[in-house]
Amino acid sequence: MELEDLSVAEKAAMLSGGSKWDSRGNDRAGIPSFVMSDGPHGVRRQLGEGDHLGLGASKPATCFPTAGTVASSWDPELAEEMGEALGREAHDLDVNVLLGPGLNIKRNPLCGRNFEYYSEDPIVAGRMAAGLIRGIQSNGVSACPKHFAVNSQELRRQASNSVVDERTMREIYLTAFEIAVREAAPMTIMTSYNEINGVYAHENKHLLQDILRNEWGFDGMVVSDWGGSNSAVAAVKAGGSLEMPSPGYTSVRELEGAVAAGTLSEADLNARAAEVAKIARLTRTEGVGRDDLLANDIAAAHHNVARRVAEGSAVLLKNAGAGIAAADATAAATAPVLPLKPGTRVAVVGDMAKTPRFQGSGSSKVNATREENILDELHNPETAEQTGVTVTGYAQGYDRQGVANQSLLNEATALASQPDTDAVIAVVGLDERSESEGLDRSTMAIPQVQNDLVAALVATGKPVVVVLVAGSPVELPWFDDVAAVLYVGLSGQAGASATVRALTGQVNPSGHLAETWPLQYADCPSAGWYPAVGRDAVYREGPFVGYRYYETAEVPVRFPFGYGLSYSTFTYSNLTADETGVQFTVTNDSDVPGATVAQLYVSGPSRTVADATAGSADSAKSAVAADARPGVLRPVRELKGFAKIELDAHESKTVHIDFDRYTFRHFDVDVNRWATESGIWTLAVGANAEDLPLSTPFAVAGDVDAAPANPALGHYLTGDVKHVTDAEMATLFGHEVIAPGKPTTFGVNDPISSWVDSRGFVARTVAKTLISREAKVRQKTGAPDLNTLFILNMPPRAMSKMTQGMVDSAMVDAIVSIGNGHTFRGLGGLIAGYFRNQSANKRIAKELNHD
Repeated sequence: MELEDLSVAEKAAMLSGGSKWDSRGNDRAGIPSFVMSDGPHGVRRQLGEGDHLGLGASKPATCFPTAGTVASSWDPELAEEMGEALGREAHDLDVNVLLGPGLNIKRNPLCGRNFEYYSEDPIVAGRMAAGLIRGIQSNGVSACPKHFAVNSQELRRQASNSVVDERTMREIYLTAFEIAVREAAPMTIMTSYNEINGVYAHENKHLLQDILRNEWGFDGMVVSDWGGSNSAVAAVKAGGSLEMPSPGYTSVRELEGAVAAGTLSEADLNARAAEVAKIARLTRTEGVGRDDLLANDIAAAHHNVARRVAEGSAVLLKNAGAGIAAADATAAATAPVLPLKPGTRVAVVGDMAKTPRFQGSGSSKVNATREENILDELHNPETAEQTGVTVTGYAQGYDRQGVANQSLLNEATALASQPDTDAVIAVVGLDERSESEGLDRSTMAIPQVQNDLVAALVATGKPVVVVLVAGSPVELPWFDDVAAVLYVGLSGQAGASATVRALTGQVNPSGHLAETWPLQYADCPSAGWYPAVGRDAVYREGPFVGYRYYETAEVPVRFPFGYGLSYSTFTYSNLTADETGVQFTVTNDSDVPGATVAQLYVSGPSRTVADATAGSADSAKSAVAADARPGVLRPVRELKGFAKIELDAHESKTVHIDFDRYTFRHFDVDVNRWATESGIWTLAVGANAEDLPLSTPFAVAGDVDAAPANPALGHYLTGDVKHVTDAEMATLFGHEVIAPGKPTTFGVNDPISSWVDSRGFVARTVAKTLISREAKVRQKTGAPDLNTLFILNMPPRAMSKMTQGMVDSAMVDAIVSIGNGHTFRGLGGLIAGYFRNQSANKRIAKELNHD
């Protein structure tokens, strides 16, 4: 039987999940169900029915470094190798659709889920994601890039409206997805929880039909985030294929009723059902059982892959003179501490050196096949024999939960002060409570007890090497005082051995940061309005995200975008450009083989003119009056290409970086299309956004002339977004933007957390109890209470999407009545609605079973 010949109810049933992780198939049409599983950096194939937050047990799988760490490799081929391993494990664990990678733009360093995302820049995020997707899908498994789109905060994540101007959305927040779709052809894509400019992502026709399908050519399945569907009918009309996990038969009834009423075209229903059926057929596997586990040889091989990825992603942030194991006093004053020299005796300090943290909390949490820790890896006799580095002792150094403990501090400093200790390796960073799905970080600082520890170790006079564990930027008050800093991110289950190999010189660090590290959180462009506590998250900084802001507004940073050191030194020379791209030479000037990341940045006509005349002024900002610059509003420079280059000692290589559709374009909102300005652009090449030794002017023959930007943009013209006025923001957005205040009457899309302001005692009590419980659990266990956080962020309408049919939309309305203080009326409606819902579900079940 053909799909089109199925009944309306049968086709509608295919558009929602049959369980937490399974789609609904149809035996009459020969369409199997398929299994979806979390998997940005490891397959989380849950046992039994499972849950969507990573709380239940799951099959052992390789935990690779998280996306935020992998991005530091700037190596799409390495990401593809990791993807191939992920896809193989998904296949062997009976998973058809792997829910990843996450490639949302890192708008602010406090987003709790940043460790799952690649970069603040869409070129890096898109190219890295494309590599991973190609690798996953080489196994016949569908990748599922997420969360589409403009998803930047965890607070109110299911009840937040991202308000963003069209140009910023297209250039910054959608380009990474565009690159992934065009270069890797993912079979599936996942929508985000939030609204975009007032329309939920899973029913946003502008995103799903106009852009994703019509412009980019996506022909796969669009799945909602778990509980992220709002209206099943609106989703089908807009291009949303599948809502998960399972609303029971509630959505089937709604879709069937809409077709019968003529408010939904059966052609739209057929199109969405065909998209789901296509995934079921393309990812169908044979010979794999639901309870199968990874073979031992696969697990061992993939552990080695995870180590290679971690090695390629470690970023050397500092490597100053240390004076250990040097032949003479002069060398001792200048010799960098890393790599650790043979014969070096090190004290290992820090709880995370013994009890590793190598992944974040939430739905991405993997049941790793193995675990390593830095202390054991350094103690390993084989390591000591190969490197000549020995351990003098270990001290915990700090309480994991941040409680001050002087005895731990004293023990660590005593160990560091021992005469047989040449240097100290201090492993510090963020704990499990700090980075998690469901909540955003409250600070950019690491726990104070760890800062105190580093300061005390420095005071001993011994060189301190900091190994920094964190999925996103942190403040470093002790940076100037320590000898070296190696940032390993969240490095996966093989991260400890990779770290030790980097410390001892068996591996030469080659990672570069894929996001800017500010000196302090207050320097961030969106610090004054992030996260949005109300419904509307207004992206008032516009396109000035990350380095686009810091470089344009000339704000000093700790580490610029693209920054990374090496045990080698590199020089750039001989830059030329033609219509195909740029060409230049990179030379390794050292005696040590190594790798670096060459980066291409472009500056448009407005910035090129400003830079050319800046010699007579204090800065490019004052060189040319804002309203006299030719060219549209743009940052001072933008990354448009990169290449990871491996070089032997004293080797030179010629590197070519191609121009492509993304190099010179901007989105012209007046005519609703991509455009390229004619004029003189500046092309610059170097090792990070601030270190660009090569540059050349380049004439671009575009399709529009460079006209001056609108002077009414005011502070935007100089990137000074912190002083942007409401009138200037209205100019950027094309309309006035006013965020609403707190609701006085709650609706189906206001989160449970907002009930703290309810006039009803019961609703207030429910919200306050949940908030109190989550805080107590986090304090007691050292980990976030994901279930409670999910409920607090959840709007009542999600209950009809998450309960497998136990709650329908009428029952949700009754629950909202309780939230508005009408407790008894709401309870009555809830009870009556329950029985009506059960009766309706039985009717649909009989229809689908042809009883």
